[in-house]
Amino acid sequence: MKTDRKSAPQDLANGSTQDLDRGLLPSLLGYALRRAQSAVFADFSATFVAAGEAVTPGEFGLLVLVDRNAGLSQMAVARALGIDRSTLVPILDRLQERGLLVRRRSPTDGRTHALALTPLGIKALARFTKLVRAHEARIASGLSTAETRMLLELLEKVRVASL
Repeated sequence: MKTDRKSAPQDLANGSTQDLDRGLLPSLLGYALRRAQSAVFADFSATFVAAGEAVTPGEFGLLVLVDRNAGLSQMAVARALGIDRSTLVPILDRLQERGLLVRRRSPTDGRTHALALTPLGIKALARFTKLVRAHEARIASGLSTAETRMLLELLEKVRVASL
């Protein structure tokens, strides 16, 4: 089967990708999602670095879940974030080492740990939330409120369809 290939522009050898033929990639939902995610994560990181804060999107999400759900178990957090326990434990370790959260034996099940934010974690989450709100406003600046809502709805449909 013959494919229609364009000859590579000379400047591609020098690292320029402006004229790069991406083939079918731009029509792939997964490709577009990954490129958007990369751009969003880069902006998130830049926002926090500029503010002298060190937190990842996953750590922020975990802190929000623990803050909003007192006594949440590690397994419940892992399920809510869509990650496995082996990925969760190092994140919890980092946050605990920084004094942002604690793990306590669950009062209802001695085999599990209940998570809680420390007073330092509560203050940090308030700072982080302000930064995330500014970040979100920036990445959604080209969208109307209705478009933002629609995008969130569509992304949830993609997530559910992918399960």
